[in-house]
Amino acid sequence: MRLTITMLLAATMLVAAPPVLAQTAAGVEGRVGRLEREMRAVQRKVFPGGAGQTLEPQITAPQTPQAAPGTPATSAIADLNARVNALESQLATMTGQIEQGEYRLRQLEQAVEAYRKTNDARITAIEGRGTLTPSPGAAAAGDTRPAGGSRPAAATETATAPSRDPARAELVGAVARPDTGDAAEDSYTYGFRLWQAKLYPEAQAELKKMVAAHPNHRRASFAQNLLGRAYLDEGKPSLASIAFYENYKKLPDGERAPDSLFYLGQALVQLKKPADACKVYGELTDVYGDRIAASMAADVARARTAAKCS
Repeated sequence: MRLTITMLLAATMLVAAPPVLAQTAAGVEGRVGRLEREMRAVQRKVFPGGAGQTLEPQITAPQTPQAAPGTPATSAIADLNARVNALESQLATMTGQIEQGEYRLRQLEQAVEAYRKTNDARITAIEGRGTLTPSPGAAAAGDTRPAGGSRPAAATETATAPSRDPARAELVGAVARPDTGDAAEDSYTYGFRLWQAKLYPEAQAELKKMVAAHPNHRRASFAQNLLGRAYLDEGKPSLASIAFYENYKKLPDGERAPDSLFYLGQALVQLKKPADACKVYGELTDVYGDRIAASMAADVARARTAAKCS
């Protein structure tokens, strides 16, 4: 009797086994489907472009010996478990890569913001230096800086209006005005030719007009810097320092911004302010040191020596 009951129980277990295996397989398949959906969502985040860029799970089916005839097959569940493990591992790896990428992006954004603040601080520091604070005679010289701002002192220097003397008008008339169709380029070139001819007031008037009319043109940086050169050559270092500083402040990425800082230092030396000139040379090296030509770097080194910079 006991033997008969045992046989009946064994038979019952064999009959019930297939449904249990089927339920287990269905559960694993559900996990696989869920993981595959999550993987596709992660891939869409990593590769927003979509087509042709998603990664396929690298899953190798386990090598299992062929079951003998009559042996219950369990390799299907083992294969599904392997797929689940592989998908979970790859999903964790990709999620980690996304988190690392987002962290690096945050670091880059912080670095850019720090650079912006540092650059703003440099400009503020220059504006607060003594050389950029007007002297008592600046107001009389027609210094029109905005309230609350600061700029290099104009002392008692005033811009010279172009002369109406017939002899000088003849000299000016001898300077050819180009006409290439590019108004900004032509204006700058004409101002440059006037400067070359040492007709400084006329050159200053033309260069001011060019910068006012074409502030976003590439040559605006050239014209503003040459305006400072014209003042400097005319023996007006205070007005020159204003022109050079304005070029650096308003067009820091202009092609002549480094030149303007260098000549600003030269103007300050002429104004008997070598200590401030040294600060400007330091600013030039800090901001543009990796972009200036070797010849300018040599000029800066000589200027620092002449000003006895530490």
